[in-house]
Amino acid sequence: MRTMGKKIHLLSHLVLIPISILFLVPLLLLISTALKSLPELMNVDFTWIPRKIILTNFPEALRVAPFGRYYINTILIVLGILGVQLVTISLAAYAFARLTFPGRDLLFLLLLLQLMIPPQSIVVPNYITISSLKLLDTKLAVGIIYFASAFGTFLMRQAFRAIPRDMEDAAKMDGCSALQTIYYVFVPLTRPSLIAFSLASIIFHWNEFFWPLIVTDTIKARTLTVGLAMLTQATESSPEWTLTMAATLIVVFPLLVTFLIFQRKFIQSFMLTGIKG
Repeated sequence: MRTMGKKIHLLSHLVLIPISILFLVPLLLLISTALKSLPELMNVDFTWIPRKIILTNFPEALRVAPFGRYYINTILIVLGILGVQLVTISLAAYAFARLTFPGRDLLFLLLLLQLMIPPQSIVVPNYITISSLKLLDTKLAVGIIYFASAFGTFLMRQAFRAIPRDMEDAAKMDGCSALQTIYYVFVPLTRPSLIAFSLASIIFHWNEFFWPLIVTDTIKARTLTVGLAMLTQATESSPEWTLTMAATLIVVFPLLVTFLIFQRKFIQSFMLTGIKG
């Protein structure tokens, strides 16, 4: 049995290592291009390691486009969405996991149906709503449609259902209200699920492009991904690939650092969450 386990372990590594290398190639090419000069990049003799490392591409990219402002906008939007989502998914999950009311299961089913609807298919009604509220070209316009999360509600509902009801009853006997029970009992015990959802939410909304592109027109609410697209469009007549790659690295760098720091906790969070009852 132990020999079989070692063979499976070895086989998994033989499969995963080439796949990992395949996924690393674009990132390595991105870093290599960002550190080259344009003449060296256009040279027919391609090299992975730059003959001369050019760090001026990064400040030049920041000079060409206001990425500092884009960073602030993106951070405020991403953290704002996450903060509201953590509240809404916790309250909704508690209602679906612990409360009994007519139509509960049907409402939960309708909520899950959102997971099967492509976001692009409801762009027009969302845009009309945002426009009627006079929120276009604001940070709120970018984030408001994501304040409720069907995936987050489902994830937290499953985690809440795994908590013994005796702990909830003990909190109620101590005089805790429903909100206090959620805050002092359910949230601490489901922290792995909250961490997993938080990381997934941050990564998704940091990379979101289509909706911010539609509802923003100026730098006051424009996000990093849209700003990067604007930079690429501005240099189309004379492509500055080194600047574009440097700007791309500026955009993805926080996500790379976040993943390297939290990758183990991210994986463990989903493993500990499970899909129970």
